[in-house]
Amino acid sequence: MSKLPRIPVAAPSLIGREAEYVQECMTSTWISSIGRFIDEFERSFADFCGVKHAVACNNGTTALHLALVALGVGPGDEVIVPTLTYIASANTVTYCGATPVFIDSDPSTFNLDPAQLEALITPRTRAIMPVHLYGHPADMDPIREVARRHGLWVVEDAAEAVGARYKGQRTGSLGDCGVFSFFGNKIITTGEGGMVTTDDDELAKRLRLYRGQGMDPERRYWFPVIGYNYRMTNIAAAIGLGQLERIEDHLGARKQVAATYAQRLAGLAGLCLPTSAPWAEHVYWMYTVLLDSTSRSRDEIMSTLERAGIETRPAFYPLHTLPPYAGLAKGDYPHALRIGDRGLNLPTYSALRDEDIDRVVAALTQALG
Repeated sequence: MSKLPRIPVAAPSLIGREAEYVQECMTSTWISSIGRFIDEFERSFADFCGVKHAVACNNGTTALHLALVALGVGPGDEVIVPTLTYIASANTVTYCGATPVFIDSDPSTFNLDPAQLEALITPRTRAIMPVHLYGHPADMDPIREVARRHGLWVVEDAAEAVGARYKGQRTGSLGDCGVFSFFGNKIITTGEGGMVTTDDDELAKRLRLYRGQGMDPERRYWFPVIGYNYRMTNIAAAIGLGQLERIEDHLGARKQVAATYAQRLAGLAGLCLPTSAPWAEHVYWMYTVLLDSTSRSRDEIMSTLERAGIETRPAFYPLHTLPPYAGLAKGDYPHALRIGDRGLNLPTYSALRDEDIDRVVAALTQALG
């Protein structure tokens, strides 16, 4: 094992007023799900995304589930989900009693392939869930066109893509609603947290209703629906507001990390570097490379880097290959399988230094032989 300091695959960057805001929560004793920071974080995040409403939740998974519940997705329904994504995307559909219908990836962006949507739509389809994987936005225009013609909801899973743009428009403003995660490894963090964004006033009301145990906002302790305790704490929102105030710094640092990787790795045999579509602004939640078929296995490469003191992570296993969803495959999904087998996430975070990247590149070059 290397005696050099370990380079993690991700790390939070707390460079703003997070500690000051948390101390204010402690001093005021407003530490639970009521306090000024929740409202300010929601308003500021809505403004950042260019939408009317943002509803804070206690994590990204509950935010995604909340969005589906508020849209009325339920038993017997189907939601089209990329098979190449984190399992929460499909799990939240399952929580509703609905069925995730998997779709293959575009080989260049790793996001769902819009050309395959029509073949998957049935009378039970209620929504399409594009995932902006690893920080690159999905190709939303053809997705929205298919949804419009069939009367479907579009739920953006933007957990990994805070600040990304599609044709100049921020993620979170591209569908009927957008969902974000603020886990500790995300572009901005609250430790654990999530957000649902929307321009739909009625949907925003339902999101807030279901988020707070279903309690009527006009009649305390009266519950017209079965809701959920998905509220964010004031402390988490305080951290989030401190992070959001420095969002351009966080995004700029990641783009610089990606640019440095691209320069250092250019021309390295056995490796395909991430690309960005002309209509996309990629925010590089993870800098994801693809090993070609002549390279050693992805897991062997990861093990070699681990011995050098460098943490990496594999691309997601396609969901149709996982035990809970193994019976739902409706095809071969060749692109998702290739990315899942050969994809490698390199250390990507704001505070990553050039010398750290040099270490990663040197170790990866050696591992590739």
